[in-house]
Amino acid sequence: MAVERPITFAIVTCSDTRSYAEDTAGALLEELILAQGWRCLERIVVRDEREQIAAGIVRGCDELDADIVLTCGGSGLSLRDVTPEATMDVCERNVPGIAEAMRAHSLAITPYAMLSRALCMQRGRHIVINLPGSKKAAQENWDGVVQALPHAVKMMAGGGH
Repeated sequence: MAVERPITFAIVTCSDTRSYAEDTAGALLEELILAQGWRCLERIVVRDEREQIAAGIVRGCDELDADIVLTCGGSGLSLRDVTPEATMDVCERNVPGIAEAMRAHSLAITPYAMLSRALCMQRGRHIVINLPGSKKAAQENWDGVVQALPHAVKMMAGGGH
């Protein structure tokens, strides 16, 4: 019987105002990943610049070969929030159910969840999920989708339904 390897992640925090040390949401996500027995290959902070965010996503997928790249921040209504656009720039396929599930889960907690422009997309056999930049909202969104992630990774690896 083959032993399944842990799911791997990369975290790209998108912020003009936070350093790595101040990235509480990214640090929390890393803790949540490790608590599942999974691995975080890298956690970085980039500015809210479309090209930098896209480069972080590409690095997580193509260089680190992470199963899942989580972006953190930049998915709201501010004019500097360009994470969804950067995600679309470097991904091929939309996975709307994950983003819908995050919003539905959060909407039960706060009406502000409807203001999220977060996406979930595929780049090859990798999933890219846009999460909010606040620690509280990142936790809520994670809680709404974490149970489905192992099955999603299995499907992308060629496993059946």
